[in-house]
Amino acid sequence: MSSIYVIGSLRNPRIPQIGNLLREKGHDVFDDWYGAGPEADDYWQKYEKGRGHSLKEALDGRAARNVFRMDRDNLTRCDCSLLVLPAGKSGHLELGFTVGLGKRGYILLDPLVDRWDTMYAFANEVFENEEQLVNGIK
Repeated sequence: MSSIYVIGSLRNPRIPQIGNLLREKGHDVFDDWYGAGPEADDYWQKYEKGRGHSLKEALDGRAARNVFRMDRDNLTRCDCSLLVLPAGKSGHLELGFTVGLGKRGYILLDPLVDRWDTMYAFANEVFENEEQLVNGIK
């Protein structure tokens, strides 16, 4: 059994589905971050701007530090990571962080988007669908 950090967007409804699929296959999956809801980052930004904070100031705040620490600790703890597309900037940074730690990093493509990216060669493997994913992560 491997420990897999599922990376993705708070707005991506595939995250819990992929997490459940991997759990059914016996993996220890971390996708708990998804429980914050699809607008968590937007509300955090609005709240911090309402306080007159810049992004730099907001990142120094307790809330941001706690969320960052939770994600970083679980990225460090995992055996590998899986970026489920579509995902944004933070998801790509998280994948790069785990690959930089020497862990295996995978990407599950978005079936609705056919745009390629050469930098995905940093990943150990790129999967086009769930079947490839299940067969590729053992």
